[in-house]
Amino acid sequence: MKILQDLSLTELKRELETIVEKMPRYRAEQVFKWANDYASFDEMNNIPKELRETLKENFIENPVKIEKELISKDGTKKYLLSLPDGNIVECVLMSYKYGNTICISTQVGCRMGCGFCATGIDGLVRNLTAGEMLSEILVINKHNGGTSTDRKITNIVLMGCGEPLDNYDNVVKFIKLISAKEGMNISQRNISLSTCGLADKIKQLADEDLGITLTISLHATTDEHRKKIMKVAKAFSLKELFFAINYYFNKTKRRIVFEYIELDINTNPDDAKRLKELCKGLSYHMNLIPMNATPHTIEENPALKPPTKEKSAAFWEELKKLGISATTRRTLGSDIAGACGQLRRSSLKKGE
Repeated sequence: MKILQDLSLTELKRELETIVEKMPRYRAEQVFKWANDYASFDEMNNIPKELRETLKENFIENPVKIEKELISKDGTKKYLLSLPDGNIVECVLMSYKYGNTICISTQVGCRMGCGFCATGIDGLVRNLTAGEMLSEILVINKHNGGTSTDRKITNIVLMGCGEPLDNYDNVVKFIKLISAKEGMNISQRNISLSTCGLADKIKQLADEDLGITLTISLHATTDEHRKKIMKVAKAFSLKELFFAINYYFNKTKRRIVFEYIELDINTNPDDAKRLKELCKGLSYHMNLIPMNATPHTIEENPALKPPTKEKSAAFWEELKKLGISATTRRTLGSDIAGACGQLRRSSLKKGE
């Protein structure tokens, strides 16, 4: 059975025409709106009962369900979500002055194997479909009192479980679905896609003519150090990565955002100078992320040792002196396993 939310309005019209005889074209528009309101088939009260029964026979009803909600003392909400095949993913809803940002998952698990991320520990299970990603947003929007015309979500970050560009086709379709005027109509300028640095896919994405913000998990200024914490560095060098980033920037004119976890090995004065050189010619911003490593984590990978407070402060001053736009990323949801993969992994360990 197909997922209703996987279909664009055009695809839905075509699909319904093949299974329903002499159906008025406006019915597809009604069904599409209900699907974006995340309504059950029985809730579609302006749809004939016969058509509702046909939908039940041919489509999965609301494929993503909330299994657990955790609410942080800072207001951040973390959700454990189940999929039709029993797999689970997670997403986070964060409140800011400008609105509500949701961080969604694009895969069940991840095969990138970044040393600082809990998501990739058990590897990749499968990709999410475009409709499953869309449904993450729809179910949380509805749970928080929203509809497709009265949205409780204003911004989207593809930074949860998985590497978005490793699920390229589904992610691009999702972006088009979530920004469709007939659906949630969330501006692509309010969507950020975070990648660990798949250079070939970054170039491909530049040619899609999308208005999204590209966020790069950089985390090191030399290939030697990057390989110690990110497996993707063995496939793409910094030279290859920044060639793709510059291609993306020159094609889209969109500011690039870099994520940079502060470690003892990457917060030296020379690192600040190399950052300046790597980003030359770009409009960019640097998000500095404090590393919260456990003794076990550092024992497994010494490269993940965080800097001292003094070294971190000195690095910050060096960035400022060089004119590098940077801020320390605000930590939200730390009391509810807010980081990528933590809640899902703890649930898998418990057999939930």
